[in-house]
Amino acid sequence: MQIDIKTDNVEPIRNTFAHVARRLGTDKVASRYQEGTLDIQSEINFHYRPLWDPDHEIFDRDRTAIKMEDWYAFRDPRQYYYGTWTIARSRQQDSMERNFSFVEKRELFNSLDDEWRQRVANVMLPLRHLEYGANLNNTYITAYGWGTAITQAANFAAMDRLGIAQYLSRIGLVMDGNSGELLDAAKQDWMESEAWQPLRQLVEDLLVVDDWFELYVAQNFALDGLMYPLIYQRFDQQMAAHGGAAIAMLTEFMVDWFAEHSRCVDAFLKTAANESAENKALLSEWARLWSARAAEALMPVATMGVGDEGFTTMAELQDALQTRGQKKAGLDM
Repeated sequence: MQIDIKTDNVEPIRNTFAHVARRLGTDKVASRYQEGTLDIQSEINFHYRPLWDPDHEIFDRDRTAIKMEDWYAFRDPRQYYYGTWTIARSRQQDSMERNFSFVEKRELFNSLDDEWRQRVANVMLPLRHLEYGANLNNTYITAYGWGTAITQAANFAAMDRLGIAQYLSRIGLVMDGNSGELLDAAKQDWMESEAWQPLRQLVEDLLVVDDWFELYVAQNFALDGLMYPLIYQRFDQQMAAHGGAAIAMLTEFMVDWFAEHSRCVDAFLKTAANESAENKALLSEWARLWSARAAEALMPVATMGVGDEGFTTMAELQDALQTRGQKKAGLDM
């Protein structure tokens, strides 16, 4: 018996979904990012206004003072939709697990002297509470923002911040032999230590910012733009000079995450600023206001972390953030 195997090409009737084709044209093949992002925001059939905010629809463009002709003008330079984000984070998680295993098996924390071991506990571990605040803030942006292009990126950032809080908690557990004593002490510091109260107040003030785009600027540009370089660059350099290279291995995700997250934040702010002079003026005002507050709140932490170089370090970081805002985000700072 002879069997003939034939192949045939089946031409698709259309190359993408209708809501994407309306933007790109019916003959163009869309990327997965475009299919998972464009025109997904709910706009009709809300039925009723929320009882807690009867002046707005459940999803409403007017929840921010920023105005956009097209809220899908935003583009994530990472091209993250759910699939690519989960794949990227899975790979990073595997790498971090290897790092933690390496540090624990070889007891690398033993090379850190007692003074700097305590300084790591005092400076880094309370930040897990800040990370939880950042999670809440980005969740708020996700809930009340407009347009999937920006809200899905905020949602990814919210979940990333939970992961960072967990990494910080694990560092504390590695340091104290899984007793949890250092984490309890870090919580006590966050709640009561004088050095942490300005930053704690700032985090709590951000929790009640009404305009979600202002919150985006305050959290993701201003506070993160100063805190991450302070802790994971400047303080990390100090630790490395005192036998704390193991800490760098356990904070690798934070360094990589901030670099990619900053690209996304800068791209979004630049797009909004380029939309109109009014947008640019408002975004610039928010950036100046919240970066000044963040610098003031972080000053005691900087002094605790890098000692006498705290004031100089914060001044340099403020200058760097100002330059970043001008050159990469298109703001007047």
